[in-house]
Amino acid sequence: MADENRKLAIICSKGTLDMAYPGLVLANAGLMSGIEVEMFFTFWGMDIIHKKKQKKLKFVPVGNPATGMPNILAVLPGVSHMATSMMHKGLEKIDMPPVDEFLEMVHDAGGRIWACRMAMDMMNLTEEDLVDEVDGVVGAMEFLEMAEGAQIIFI
Repeated sequence: MADENRKLAIICSKGTLDMAYPGLVLANAGLMSGIEVEMFFTFWGMDIIHKKKQKKLKFVPVGNPATGMPNILAVLPGVSHMATSMMHKGLEKIDMPPVDEFLEMVHDAGGRIWACRMAMDMMNLTEEDLVDEVDGVVGAMEFLEMAEGAQIIFI
């Protein structure tokens, strides 16, 4: 049921392939339900909106107990590449769009996408480094103003 009074603010702080999708899926679900959506990308989440890094996101099994893979195996050369490939195949199997297309879908559906000023400064990034879907660069305080009254999800 659509409710134009509801707001969802999603903070994306991690830039691996497996961490890109939760925020995008939630944003898309919110928009499809008529909920206003604000996405804020900070720290390593900046990779998701970085022109050169967005299509190269990896799934890294090291330190991830959910994979069931012992860390000693996860650090072997080629394991991250294999895990990333397997994840891409799984996503294709369920007809999930690639990150760049999904971000475009969220933006085109009315989701607003913000880059973190502090992370930009820390990583020496400029707005030219970011994908076109980014609505602007804001500080944490500005984002919190935009997110007033929203349900906040931190990923």
